[in-house]
Formats: sequence, C-alpha cells, structure tokens
Amino acid sequence: MKWIFLWTGLLGVTAEAGELKTQRFDAEVKLKVGYDYLLAFPDDYETDESRKWPLIVFLHGSGERGDDVQKVKVHGPLKRLEEGQRIDAIIVAPQAKPGSIWDPHAVKALTDELARTHRVDKSRIYLTGLSMGGFGTWDTALEYPETYAAIAPICGGAGVRFIMAERLQSLPIWIFHGDADTAVPVEHSLKMEKALKKVGNDVKLTIYEGVGHDSWTRTYENPAFWEWLFAQKRGGR
Repeated sequence: MKWIFLWTGLLGVTAEAGELKTQRFDAEVKLKVGYDYLLAFPDDYETDESRKWPLIVFLHGSGERGDDVQKVKVHGPLKRLEEGQRIDAIIVAPQAKPGSIWDPHAVKALTDELARTHRVDKSRIYLTGLSMGGFGTWDTALEYPETYAAIAPICGGAGVRFIMAERLQSLPIWIFHGDADTAVPVEHSLKMEKALKKVGNDVKLTIYEGVGHDSWTRTYENPAFWEWLFAQKRGGR
C-alpha cells in the first residue's frame, strides 16, 4: 500500500505520494511548547473524502529528541510504514526538543488540532509511546482520560502518578515491557497494572521474557496489537 505524507503549512502545500515532510504545531500552555512532527496519511484519505479515520499519536523515546524530525522514524509506527506494513490510520509523530520530556498539555493540544483540521474519527484516537514516550503516554492519559479511545504505553511508567489510576478506570490499556529491562525496570509497569486492576480496569499486560529495553519492536510488529487497538472505540467499547 502506498502512503501519502502531507505537509499542510500556511500555504497549504501538499507533498507527492511517498514523500515525507515536516510540520510544526505550537501549543500555548503556561509556557510556549512547540513540536515539529511528521504526519502520515493512507492514500485512501485523498480518494474517499467522506471517510473519517482513526488517529494514532506516537511519542518517541529519549534517544530521538532533537532538531531533526526524521529521527521519529527510527522506531514505532512510521518505521513500520517504511517497512511496508499497512496501518489504516492517520499517524502523527511529534519530536521533543533536546533535554526535554513530553508535555501532556502540548500533546493534547496537538491531538485536538489534528482532530479539528483533518478527517479524524474522534471516537478512535489512540495514544502510544515507548520509553520516555511510554511515560508521556501515561502522563497525557492521566491528564486527559476522556480524549483517547485506548493507550499502549511501552516500557514506560507513571512514577508517583500511579495513585491517580482511578482516572483511567474505563480506558482500554495494553502495557508492554521486557522483564530484563535495565533502563526502565519492569516494576514500573507492574505497579501500574496493579493500581489499575485495583480500580476495576481490565488492563492488559504483556511481559516479554528475557527482553531488555527494546520491547517496542515485537509490539509494533504484532498483528494482534493492531487488531486490538483498532477495535477500541470511545462510547462503543
């Protein structure tokens, strides 16, 4: 399947199929937070103007921070696209600046802007991320639990925010972690699973035996993950 990568700037410039260009979004919060990002559309987005699509928001890890937005393709859904996987969704992959962590308010603002300006099925907006992006996934969902239809944090954690698990009581969640992870110990995910089950969330947890920090490759390559993700829908779960 061919993918169309679009850049919609002030002049509304559109790229040719197969190209990938950058876009920038600035969110006004307490401080001005701006993210460059890559945005990918399936080619059917242009041919079927009546259809609304799921939106996947992907948050990268600390190693992809910087000023070269192409780095967000190193891991995750955009890498899967380049390797030929079909993902029937709009995908946005913002980039955090050097030395920063994910700001949940800016992630939410970017999500809202894309949902407003593109043909997004607002009942099927998903959030996933790895390592630092896994932490960002937890933080954003805990701040805005009503925005996303499902989240998939990979080798992340929520720190002391596990005490806020009740805010995610009804949110579909699938957690992934390697039990040999020395960068982010698996206990971070185990703690969140325990807190979520305590408040009645039927959370899914996959622990990869003998796997270190890279628990994302197996996750994003797994057809069962994508089937589960796209089955989630706000108001219809």
